[in-house]
Amino acid sequence: MILGAVQPDRDEARRWAQQELLGQEYQAARPGLVRRFWDWLSEQLDMVSAPSWVDARVGLLVVLVVVLAVVGLVVWRSGGLHRAARASAPDLLGGSELTADDHRRAADAAEAAGDLSTAVLERFRAVVRALADRDLVQLAPGLTADEAARSAAGSLPDLAADLLAAARSFDDVRYGDRTGDAEQVRALRELDARAAATRPATAAADRSAVPVA
Repeated sequence: MILGAVQPDRDEARRWAQQELLGQEYQAARPGLVRRFWDWLSEQLDMVSAPSWVDARVGLLVVLVVVLAVVGLVVWRSGGLHRAARASAPDLLGGSELTADDHRRAADAAEAAGDLSTAVLERFRAVVRALADRDLVQLAPGLTADEAARSAAGSLPDLAADLLAAARSFDDVRYGDRTGDAEQVRALRELDARAAATRPATAAADRSAVPVA
């Protein structure tokens, strides 16, 4: 029997739980929650008292497995693991080949209908598509909103902070199960217009290097 082959004592069970709960994916999702839960779990393990006919070590293992399953479900439902997921380029752009203007129209329509979350997503996609059309962002499999923003920021340094903030808004709505708001939509609309009117820093530097006749 497999359980019979694994015989952790109380300290070993606690060590396994701590290693699992302090894993990178749990910490990235909810560091404070994980620490509080670990403190609670330690107290429960100290009080475990199995019936005389049950091997105490097997009982500890069963409790550990059940608790970790519950923790995994809570973290997944909280959106933590979704936020850690990477967006592919098609997902970043909604899985379509729409133009920047198409995304702008979709954002305007969603905003008019009161769907601010969709407005946030579509307006950010308009920004990314417009930047890609100018070769300021290279669309590639596995590209994330943050990577797209950082790529564009290299050519548009004056907009770097706004680009990164826009990427966070996109991720919060798309993967964090958060609702978009009017301020995010306004900021993205302004960023779209400013990005379109801003010349890449590299191009400006190249032109300044050309000698005047």
